[in-house]
Amino acid sequence: MTINSYRDLKVWQLGISLTKQVYLLTRNFPKSETYGLSSQMQRAAVSIPSNLAEGHARDSTQEFLRFIAIALGSLAELETQLIVAEQLEYITNPKLQ
Repeated sequence: MTINSYRDLKVWQLGISLTKQVYLLTRNFPKSETYGLSSQMQRAAVSIPSNLAEGHARDSTQEFLRFIAIALGSLAELETQLIVAEQLEYITNPKLQ
């Protein structure tokens, strides 16, 4: 399979899907979390495919790998925030294994 664009990357496509799911999930959070956990989760989720896209557009494999590492960091951040949301009982059974 030829990769002509970051849009061809399966991981980018999954990142877009994850971002949509996070936005839908956080709609149900308490209004008091609008600028707190909801916002943090949305920004972390958006950061994942955004960094993959930016890294793919860079001039070198080394730079792309650096942006992949940043995306992985955002994924870990989002996972932590999902655990916090579960602990606060904003969500149930988030399948975090």
